[in-house]
Amino acid sequence: MDEGRGTPYAEQLGERLRNVRQQQGLSLHEVESSSQGQLKASVVGAYERGERAISVSRLRTLADFYRVPITLLIPEPEAPRPERGRGRGLRIDLTQLTPDEPDLIVVDRYLRSIQARRGDYNGRVLTMRGADLQALAAVLDTVPDDLRDRLVDAGIASSSPA
Repeated sequence: MDEGRGTPYAEQLGERLRNVRQQQGLSLHEVESSSQGQLKASVVGAYERGERAISVSRLRTLADFYRVPITLLIPEPEAPRPERGRGRGLRIDLTQLTPDEPDLIVVDRYLRSIQARRGDYNGRVLTMRGADLQALAAVLDTVPDDLRDRLVDAGIASSSPA
C-alpha cells in the first residue's frame, strides 16, 4: 500500500478529511481559527488534495479536532464502492428520532451504524437507501413498506429517491 503524496491512497485520505470537514460545516480558515493556528488552512488543504503526506500523529490531531474515530479517516485499500440501494429510500431526520420504544432503539442503532460506515457525521439528516430499509425491515420482522409508513407517520422520515 503506497501512502505517499500524490498517490490514489493519499487522495482517498484527503477526500475523507474534506468530507468530514465539510459535513461539519467548516471552511479551511475556520479549522485554522478554531484550532488556534495548530492546524494551518494551507496544510490541511494540501492534505485534502493529497499533495502532502500526513503523519499518524497529525492524523490523530485532525481526528480529535473533528471528534471522529481515526479509523474513519483511513481509507481501506481497494475497498469496493458501496452498491446503490434498490427501491425508494428514506430521508431520516435524526433530530426527530427519540428511541423510546424497543423498535426505535433498533432503528437508532442501525442508523448510527450507517453513519459510521459512510462517514456521515452531520448528525441532522441521513438518507436510508432502499437496501438499508430492506435489511432493517427484516431485522424488525416486517416488510419495507410497513416500516417506511411507520417511520413517515412518526415524523422521523420522508420519502426520497435512493
